[in-house]
Amino acid sequence: MSLFKDKTLMITGGTGSFGNAVLNRFLKTDIGEIRIFSRDEKKQDDMRHEFQVKMPEVADKIKFYIGDVRDLQSVKSAMCGVDYIFHAAALKQVPSCEFFPMEAVRTNVMGTENVLTAAIEFGVESVICLSTDKAAYPINAMGITKAIEEKVAVAKSRMSGKTKICCTRYGNVMCSRGSVIPLWIEQIKNGNPITLTEPTMTRFIMSLEEAVDLVLFAFEYGENGDLLIQKSPACTIQTQAEAVCELFGGKKEDIKVIGIRHGEKVYETLLTNEECAKAIDMGKFYRVPADNRGLNYDKYFKDGDENRNTLTEFNSNNTRRLNLEETKEKIAALAYIQDEIRKMVK
Repeated sequence: MSLFKDKTLMITGGTGSFGNAVLNRFLKTDIGEIRIFSRDEKKQDDMRHEFQVKMPEVADKIKFYIGDVRDLQSVKSAMCGVDYIFHAAALKQVPSCEFFPMEAVRTNVMGTENVLTAAIEFGVESVICLSTDKAAYPINAMGITKAIEEKVAVAKSRMSGKTKICCTRYGNVMCSRGSVIPLWIEQIKNGNPITLTEPTMTRFIMSLEEAVDLVLFAFEYGENGDLLIQKSPACTIQTQAEAVCELFGGKKEDIKVIGIRHGEKVYETLLTNEECAKAIDMGKFYRVPADNRGLNYDKYFKDGDENRNTLTEFNSNNTRRLNLEETKEKIAALAYIQDEIRKMVK
């Protein structure tokens, strides 16, 4: 963590699952300060007490700022002295964004604009914006607003001066707030059947730790305007549900199919065909550089792009597909799952 030695990191939407994962990873390192910026004082108070109990010797590194990314002035009020930003504040629930699309615009698009404007003004060194696979070929309001967030980030990177701006795009983060696995566990505990939308639907899956790894990779190796993704595996929703049943004693034969919700896809895409054309393979990750050509297209007319990546699209149907045992092993390794299993044993 020498890159973060004595530095100040700000996490927007920092009381969420990602913010908690970052605190657990960073607090005991040589980082100077972590600022949690969010609008929910109750969640901030809960987080403050949790880390005072869990890590009392370093909890004073956490500083809490009440504010809203929708309000540029409140973002600026927390920005002075910040070295790095992980921008995680967003509206993420697909159905709610479908019903309230302008709320998604205000948070995901205008909020990102405000964070980046303030970061550039205050000379922040690096900003990593968290995006989603739903931004690739978007069909729902959440995905569309996150796609625009990425475009805002790239546009800002062209005039950001010393501030590096990158985006990370990832799939479903297991056991994050609002995700399906905690719901299934609760259904099993209450003796109810697991409900799922469409058994054949495929989704990329990753842990919160892997989400943090991707952001750290972007921070260390990303260049201004880059989009970075992790080569995540995927599984069907049916396989994921059966894995949870086996871990928590649910009845697989009682799984109830309720149908696809508003705005959902059958499979998700992490890299589009167009992005694959210029994606750079970096081992466990892909890096997509920004298109930094100007608006004068005439000078590009004669020079075609002869080199194209052989990858045509990276989606949850053509990535590595996990079977039931592999899915169960990946889910069982999560700290959240281990805690829930311990609770059931007691």
